[in-house]
Amino acid sequence: MLFRSLFAIITNNTDTIPKEVLTVLLKIRVPRILSAILIGAALSMSGSSYQALFQNPMVSPDILGASQGAGFGAALGLLWYFSYQTTALMAFAIGLTAVFIAYMISTKFKVDRILGLVLSGMMVGSIFSSMISFIKLVADPDNTLPAITYWLMGSLASIRNADVKLVFIPILIGIVLTLSIRWKMNLLTMGEDEARSMGVNTKMTRIIIVFASTLMTAACVSVSGMIGWVGLVIPHFARMVVGNDYRYVLPASGLIGAMFLLIVDNLARNLTTAEIPLGILTSFVGAPLFIYLILKRGYDWYDVGN
Repeated sequence: MLFRSLFAIITNNTDTIPKEVLTVLLKIRVPRILSAILIGAALSMSGSSYQALFQNPMVSPDILGASQGAGFGAALGLLWYFSYQTTALMAFAIGLTAVFIAYMISTKFKVDRILGLVLSGMMVGSIFSSMISFIKLVADPDNTLPAITYWLMGSLASIRNADVKLVFIPILIGIVLTLSIRWKMNLLTMGEDEARSMGVNTKMTRIIIVFASTLMTAACVSVSGMIGWVGLVIPHFARMVVGNDYRYVLPASGLIGAMFLLIVDNLARNLTTAEIPLGILTSFVGAPLFIYLILKRGYDWYDVGN
């Protein structure tokens, strides 16, 4: 029945397919599958890009406060009873704003710009996390607070076609930008001085990486909530498969991340009668996998650039 329905949709011959089946496929299942692919790929590639930029395997896409800023925007939208689309747009905009603030603060660091970027991101992320906590404190405990708490756990349960359209363009732009400079990431892992000596404009490359990764992360969080561990763990598996060359690590991270989130989302829907938030499952799966990497590879897992 499933394959016959899909074939009928592809061939534009849906007269023999029940309307209920078409509704489930086109308005629930297909948007959810597409969003899982996009979000898994985007988070993984963002994490991989940041790990190259900061030369640190412990870096994840929320390092500069994009996730916390988007989370605050969504929590604020839910507190004020905005529509779903308005809440998603607010989350996206504030996520971008959070990283912009962190980047502007980091420009005041005159010696180590990378360290300044990390510290600025930590400070801005902490501020927005505190504001999320305040919103949860003043929210209606019977109605708004459960909605905010569940959203922050991450889920694709409420994804619709409009959400896929909302995140598709930002994620596509981010993916194209990161793939276009992936060879420069190999040079960045050698250090900024070495990269500059080989003709790389490190400042512009850093801006592109931050912009593209922020665009993807904020778009993902605006519709799915906070889904952790994907951007941290998946790049390590990509490097295990294709090596440390970022010309191959980035595409591999995107493919593996998309498959990983599809599998986890399927588990979230089928393990129990009530759907499990994705943030819980990705942490439950991601943390043991990360421990496995450390135990299996020892100190070699730390080497992100050589």
